[in-house]
Order: sequence, then structure tokens, then C-alpha cells
Amino acid sequence: MSATEQRHLITTRVHPAFIVAGAGFAALLLAAGFRATPGVLLVPLHHEFGWSRGDISGAVSVNLVLYGLAGPFAAALTQRFGLRRVVPCAMALIAAGSAATVSMTSLWELYLYWGLAVGAGTGAVAPVLAATIANRWFAKHRSLVLGLLTAGGSTGQLLFLPVLATLSEHDHWRRASITVAACALLVVPLSLWLLRDRPSDLGHRPYGALEDDVAAVLTSRPISTAFQTLAVAARTRPFWVLAATFFVCGASTNGLIATHFIPAAMDHDMPEPMAASMLAAMGILDILGTTMSGWLTDRYDPRKLLFTYYFFRGLSLLALPHALSAEHFSLGAFVVFYGLDWIATVPPTVALTTSIFGREKGTIVWGWVFAAHQIGAALAATGAGVIRDATGSYGPAFVAAGGLCVAAAMLVLTLSPTPSTVFETAPPELEHV
Repeated sequence: MSATEQRHLITTRVHPAFIVAGAGFAALLLAAGFRATPGVLLVPLHHEFGWSRGDISGAVSVNLVLYGLAGPFAAALTQRFGLRRVVPCAMALIAAGSAATVSMTSLWELYLYWGLAVGAGTGAVAPVLAATIANRWFAKHRSLVLGLLTAGGSTGQLLFLPVLATLSEHDHWRRASITVAACALLVVPLSLWLLRDRPSDLGHRPYGALEDDVAAVLTSRPISTAFQTLAVAARTRPFWVLAATFFVCGASTNGLIATHFIPAAMDHDMPEPMAASMLAAMGILDILGTTMSGWLTDRYDPRKLLFTYYFFRGLSLLALPHALSAEHFSLGAFVVFYGLDWIATVPPTVALTTSIFGREKGTIVWGWVFAAHQIGAALAATGAGVIRDATGSYGPAFVAAGGLCVAAAMLVLTLSPTPSTVFETAPPELEHV
């Protein structure tokens, strides 16, 4: 059998979409250590340098804001230069920023290395990688694949927690920073080897497609394209509803629980490794929850799914202050429920964004919606730290986040999945975004 025939046999049995998706899943999983670090380092940094939790949370907030704001520009850069160029460069920036924190002695260095460098690097990868792969490579089971890829990032973040917490015990937090840098570097050769930009690059259609994929015309101005897309999408009410509800999603997950759950548990005399293990358990459950959310999004109204997710997340956060003070059974119930619901909102939110704004333009719009997610996360990270410094308790922060989730559940029902016509009258340069 010739080499050509062998390649043909392999590609007929295994569609390259699954290879690219597998590479994306591994990249998100391995790179997720940087997302787990803030909650682990908050207490050790406070002990070593005397910085308040509010000051340290401020650096985390800068990280979270850049993580979100970089998303739409990363989407435009990816369309211009491709995943195989953008992802390795971003991971190298993450590794450099994380490694540089080892030698810091001042608070401004934490803001520079962790806030700016790592925040920009993470924002160039995580918000758009899963959506780009799902939208470009899959016509069938798109939301299911998106759920699996999203679970890879969020689950990797939480699975790293016990390891990082153990490395950080007795204030040895520098070992955790080096570990994060090493994981980021591992992604560089992996992405260069396996990631591809479009099925047409390999002579294939998207998985499940009945016709060839129409490649978008590359724009030479990715930064201006991101802003122009925002200007057009912002004319529509659906964009603001999606952004507002995802703002609440970020505030109640990355900003609050991912950053402050461990310190809150330690306030109730729980050892740091045990609290980190609980977050890791949420990560394991998140694989099931987010994957099932993707499966459900392919079959049911995403608005109703989002209502369910936000409403019950709100109830769980309202009950968390009691669970932390009560027996371990109540806290265990919170871990199970919250883990299943952690990032379950992503597949239906992306599905609505894509159906309303289109597959190509919707990816950049999704980047801006995700930016709102991270702004919410940043405000919650800083706000919860300030509340803890002022009151000695995280209880008010948990209750406020719970109320916002219930409000978001009501707001999402006002959405209509009808495609927007706003891009039909967009400037000519946006027609090929």
C-alpha cells in the first residue's frame, strides 16, 4: 500500500476534526495551570510580603480583565495568522510571566508579571480556541464538542489545584509558579505539531458537513476588525443581554469561587490542600456537566438551559455561607452541584451567539461577550477581597453573587434566537471578517 493510500485510509477512519479537537483539548488541559494559581497563592503571598487580600486580588483582577479583553483581538488575530502561530506565541508569554514572578519583591511586579503578561497570554488562547475549533471543524455535534473543549480548560484549571496547593504549602509558592511555566511551555510544541486552521487545509470538509467549507477572506487589520465588529454588534439588544448574563457568569465562577473559595474555606479552619481538593472535585464533575450541557444544547432551546443553570447556581451560592459553617455533608452537596454547573453556561451562550451573529462573525462577537465575563470576574475577585478585609467574612459576597445569578436567569429568557440582520448593512470591510 502506497503512502498516499495509507493516509487516505487513516483519514477515512478518523476525521482530522477529531485530531484537531483532541489537540485543542490537551492544550487547554495542560495550559490550565495558570488559571488555578491565584486561589492557591493568595494566602502564601499575604504571609510572605504582607500584602492585603484586596491588593493581591487587584492583581488577579487585572489578569482576569486582560484574559477577557484579549479574546476578541485574539479571534481576529487567529483569523489573520492562524491557530498554529497565535497559540504558541501566547503560551510562551504565559510561561515567561509566570516564571518571572519567582524573583518579584514588590506588588507592582505581581501586577506586571501575573496581571499583564499572563493575563494577555491566557486571553489570546482560552476564550477563542474552543469556539474556533468547534465552529470551523464541526457541522455535526458542534455544541457537544464545544462542551468537551470547554471542560478541558476549566477542568484542567481545577485539577491542578491539589498539586499547586501541595507545592505551595509552608509558603513555598515559587514552586507552583515554576510548575505553571513548565506546563505552558509543553503546549508550544503540541500546538505546532497538531493544530490546523481549517478542514480545507487538509482537503476535508467540516465533520458532518454536506458541502465544502467556504474559507473567510483574511483581513489585514485584525485589531480594527475586532473594534468594528463590536461597533456593529453593539447596535443590537441580544449582544447586551448576552454580555450582561455572561458578566454574571464570570463574577460567580472565576472571580468568586475560583479565586476565593480556598481562602473562605481556610477561614473555617479547613486545611488548604483539602479545600483545593474540593475545587479539584468540582473540576472532575465539570467534565460531565459541561459535556452534557453541550449535548443538551444540540437538542434543546439554549435559553431554557441558561435559565436553569443560572437559577440553580444562584440558589447554591445563597446557601454557601451556611454550608461552610455547617457539617461537611452540606459543603459536599455544594461541591457536587456547583461542579456540574461550573462552565455549563458556555455551550448554550456560544450557540446563541453563533445563531444570532453568524459562524465567522459570531466568533469575534463571542470574544467580546467573553470579555464581559472576565470584567465580571475581575470585579468579583477584587470586591470579594475588599469585603473580606472589611467584614472578616466572604458571606456577603456569596449572597450578592447568588442574587445576580437569579437576575441573569430571568434576563436570558428575554432573548430571541432569531438571526440578526445588523451585519447585512455593515461596512464592506466586515463582510469578510
